[in-house]
Amino acid sequence: MDQKGSLDVDTTLLVSLSQQLAAYRSMDVIANNLANVSTPAFKREQLKFEEYVTQPQDSAGDQSEPVSFVLDRGVIRDASEGRLEHTGNPLDLAIDGNGYFVVQTDNGPRYTRDGHFTLDSEGRIVTEDGNRLQGEGGDITITHDDGEIHIASDGTVSGINGQLGKLRIVTFADDNALTKEGANLYSTDQPAQTAAGKIEQGMIESSNVEPVIEIANMIQVMRAYQASTNLTEANDNVVRQAIEKLGAVQTG
Repeated sequence: MDQKGSLDVDTTLLVSLSQQLAAYRSMDVIANNLANVSTPAFKREQLKFEEYVTQPQDSAGDQSEPVSFVLDRGVIRDASEGRLEHTGNPLDLAIDGNGYFVVQTDNGPRYTRDGHFTLDSEGRIVTEDGNRLQGEGGDITITHDDGEIHIASDGTVSGINGQLGKLRIVTFADDNALTKEGANLYSTDQPAQTAAGKIEQGMIESSNVEPVIEIANMIQVMRAYQASTNLTEANDNVVRQAIEKLGAVQTG
């Protein structure tokens, strides 16, 4: 096999490998989307790919045909709203429009659109993990004397004895710059701004994942992976045939 042939074989293998890695990463993201189809306010993700074109040279300095590789440029989050579903639970809250709830964690404030809240032993409104929902003045505490709780569209929390606080709802310049931290929480160094979204009491925002779309994407990825595998097998056959011919010449 001449130097140019060796270069072509190596390039084919690298192109195929880049495609297989891209397909593997895509499948991982799709699987995670499907696993969270029932997670309140989960935002679907997809990979951002970029084509990288290079023009390799052989040992003689001659340029070969341009070669296209697949580069993984990270994950893009679809920040579109999920459907608002009625639950009737007075501590289930959904944001209609832009915005995030602010919750206080052991690591500082975090942000979420998952509005499934409850009360802890001290009467504070908290997430399922015990992170405290924040109002404009900090924690919001409810006692038995407050009776039925009403939360207005502007986030004002009231009981029979009057106002108990007002939810802090914030937004950011770039939703995709928020960092996922698990449990549907996000962190960011961006300055928070007051959001214009309206609060819907007794409702939950559903995941924006569409299973049919994700399954269709999965089929496309599987086909792309199979095509790259076929390319690798074809490359292996070329190498094997070259070795067999070389062996036949040396033993002839």
